[in-house]
Amino acid sequence: MKRIILLGAPGAGKGTLAAKVCAAYNIPHISTGDIFRKNIKEGTPLGQKVKNYTDKGLLVPDEVTIEIVRLRLSEIDCASGWLLDGFPRTIPQAEALDKITAIDCVIDIDVPESLLLYRLTGRRTCPDCGEIYHISTHSGAGCAKCGAKLIIRADDSETTVSQRIETYNAQTLPLIGYYKAKGLLVSIKGGDTPDEVFKEAVRILG
Repeated sequence: MKRIILLGAPGAGKGTLAAKVCAAYNIPHISTGDIFRKNIKEGTPLGQKVKNYTDKGLLVPDEVTIEIVRLRLSEIDCASGWLLDGFPRTIPQAEALDKITAIDCVIDIDVPESLLLYRLTGRRTCPDCGEIYHISTHSGAGCAKCGAKLIIRADDSETTVSQRIETYNAQTLPLIGYYKAKGLLVSIKGGDTPDEVFKEAVRILG
């Protein structure tokens, strides 16, 4: 069984690595961010509540996020393992998760802050299908999948990105010490190529 937590600042490449790891080990990728964005797009009460926080670069309150994760981990596809991406973000969330499930490994993707800013402020998102691009690899104004005009998400603006990184440093970095003390933490250099980062993750996970 692989019960994995993926840590890393916004823009560290958690989503890219998570997709590769989950495909390799046939486990579900549980991203609180994806769950939140789906609800925002559908205009659900949860989505409206979440949007009020994310538009300001703030984190969603613990009680909302913890309940979502608890329900998701109880689903049948999680019986053989899972990868959590975007949760926990704080020590209280980590302590709550400890009461819900056991954890096998915590992978921290370490990326310099200057690179995080470049990655995030250069992101462009399709408002229709949700596909994400970067100006370094996609120069067009339209989505390659559905043709919709790409947008800059509110939480990818330079001001909000800086706020998100500051919030991460203040609230989430302590998790590194928390899981290191438990003997669960392993760090990977996130400035390498996605394939190199994935190979290092596989070496760690076995």
